[in-house]
Amino acid sequence: MLRGHRGVVSAVGWSPNGRLLASSGWDNTIRLWNPTSGACVEKHPDPDHPDTVFFAMAWSPDGQQLACGTNLQGVHVWKVTTGSHWWVGHQLPTRIRRVAWSPDGTRLVGAGDDGYVYVWDAANGTQLERLAGHQRSVTSVAWSPDGTRLVSGGSGQRQGDSGELLVWDAHSAKPVHAFMRHPGVVSAVTWAPSGEKLISGGSDGCLRWWQMPSLKCVRVQQAHPGMVHSLKVSPNGRLLASCGDDGAIMLWNLESGEHLRTLRRDRPYERLSITGIRGLTEAQKATLRALGAVEDASVNNT
Repeated sequence: MLRGHRGVVSAVGWSPNGRLLASSGWDNTIRLWNPTSGACVEKHPDPDHPDTVFFAMAWSPDGQQLACGTNLQGVHVWKVTTGSHWWVGHQLPTRIRRVAWSPDGTRLVGAGDDGYVYVWDAANGTQLERLAGHQRSVTSVAWSPDGTRLVSGGSGQRQGDSGELLVWDAHSAKPVHAFMRHPGVVSAVTWAPSGEKLISGGSDGCLRWWQMPSLKCVRVQQAHPGMVHSLKVSPNGRLLASCGDDGAIMLWNLESGEHLRTLRRDRPYERLSITGIRGLTEAQKATLRALGAVEDASVNNT
C-alpha cells in the first residue's frame, strides 16, 4: 500500500517503461512512486495555487512528461527527468476532467466541463483547437491508435438522462460520427488496438462495443453497479479492464466481450454465508450482500 496523499486519489498510471507509478490527488500534488520499494520518489505541488485539485492524468508516449487536468488551472505538465513544470490553458475557466496524449506525443487533448474538447500543441502549450459539439460537460476523451481520430464522451442535453459519443477527424477538427442517445453519461472511452472498435463505459454501469466507422453498437455488457470510471486495454491488446463505483476491477476479453475475472479487495463480510439466517429483512440482506456476504437463493429462509 502506497501512503502519502492527504485526500482523494483521483488517478494512477504506470509509466510506459513500467518503472514508475504516478498518482494525482485532491491534495494539490502529483506523486511518483517506486513500485518495488513503495517509496515516493517525487512530489509535485502547484506552488502558485495551493487549492488546485488534480484530476485524471496521462503519461506522454515517451515517458518523459506527465500531464494532469485541474479545476480552473488548465493542464499541468511536468518534465519527469528534470522536474520542471509548466501548464497550458492557464486559468482556463473550466474543469479539465480527462487528458490524453496523441500517439506521436505532439498533441495533448483535454475534456472540459464547459462542453468543449481542447487540443494543444504539446511542445509549447499553444491551443490548436477548441472542438464544439457536446451539449454539456465532456467527461472522457481518447485518441485512435493511429492518431487520425479522436473520440469524446459526455452527458446529454438533460443531465443524467442520456449521453453523447462523438468521433472527430483529428486533422480537420470536424465531427465525423455522433451518437447522441447513449444510455447514461459516457464516463469512459477507449479504442481497440486495431481502431476498428471503440468501447464506452456509462453511468448505467454498462460497457458498450461500437463498430467503426458506422458507430453501430454491437455488444452491451453489464459491468458495475453505478458508474464506470475508467477503461484500459492491456499492452498485448487482448484484455480490457474496467473499474467502477463498486471498487472492483473487472477483466474482459476485448474481442468477445466475455467476462474473465473480477479483482476486488475483500469487503467487511466477504464470503460470509447468510443462507438460512432468520430475522433479517430484505433490506438488511441486500446491505450484507453488498458488503460481500453470500446467500443461496434456492434456500427458503422464511
